Amino acid sequence: MPGNDSFAVSTWRKLRRNKLSLVGLFIIAVAILLAVFGYVLAPDNSPYADLQTVEIQAKSPGFTQLFLKIPKQAPQQTFLNRVFSGKFPVYNYRPITGYHLEGNKLFINKYVDEDTSVMETYLLKDLQVQAGDISKRIESKTFWLGTDAFGRDILSRLIIGTRVSLAVGLIAVIISVSLGVLLGALAGFYRGRTDAIIMWLVNVTWSIPTLLLVFAITMALGKGFWQIFIAVGLTMWVSVARLVRGQVMGITSLEFVQAAKALGFSNARIILRHILPNILGPLMVIAAANFATAIIIEAGLSFLGIGVQPPQPSWGLMIKENYNFIITNSPMLALIPGFAIMLLVLAFNVLGNGLRDAVDVR
Repeated sequence: MPGNDSFAVSTWRKLRRNKLSLVGLFIIAVAILLAVFGYVLAPDNSPYADLQTVEIQAKSPGFTQLFLKIPKQAPQQTFLNRVFSGKFPVYNYRPITGYHLEGNKLFINKYVDEDTSVMETYLLKDLQVQAGDISKRIESKTFWLGTDAFGRDILSRLIIGTRVSLAVGLIAVIISVSLGVLLGALAGFYRGRTDAIIMWLVNVTWSIPTLLLVFAITMALGKGFWQIFIAVGLTMWVSVARLVRGQVMGITSLEFVQAAKALGFSNARIILRHILPNILGPLMVIAAANFATAIIIEAGLSFLGIGVQPPQPSWGLMIKENYNFIITNSPMLALIPGFAIMLLVLAFNVLGNGLRDAVDVR
């Protein structure tokens, strides 16, 4: 078996020849950047991108609106807290269609809907601004992907929602791979009664529909951010266990494993140092596939209302909140997060296909 460095270099060299897999890898890299630096990149960098303006609900992509910024008190935050958790807004945003000054008063036409506006008056001292600087309190915003049913910026929630999809995929893969490798390796190496017991558990778990099992685990653990990660992870280990069991059974009969046993190495050392490194390739492939599956399951659970809970953005939850607009003049409000799910899942699937070809020693 070549060293780990040689295996990695060889795998990358083969993967580079697969242009579609490189596209998938690029999409995943962009998604990771959005997940980590989402609050820096999102137009609405408030916590959970939850800045609601009900007057501009369900607007189409490219909608532009003028706002009056009214100062308000906001708690102090550290720089890292603003980057990773969002910045508490220091202004209330009032949609307007026009404004004019008269002395120390600002008169605005507050936007109600496309045909209605209401006159409101503000003292300049309440806006904490001088007459010559009133432009500092007027801002024009463009909602590139439109607004949802609560008047929130869909682009911002889409960016912040990337964090949930990648996080659930990562945690689910860690749980499923850890549990699957442990049980699969034990079953394939020891065989006999150990194999029979573990495979009985695998078959029982496999016979239960995935969503039904997730429902049961979610109901037992409760609804929430971390509970959904654990629930998805605990339903995906069976495929890993069966793969690892088969691979370990095939490798255990090879000469280098028999030689390690003859030298008196412990079973734990043989499994960890000699067998598992030889099945790293197939594990990488199934991990990529499980990542994509976890994203779809999380989106489905959030759509059904038992996944990530509002106001935290999730692509599945965004579809649920806006799917009624599919039959109106704003179908993109629900289709956009659906396209995001499709794109990210496709990226992991094509990367998995590329890894399968790259690690195939034949």
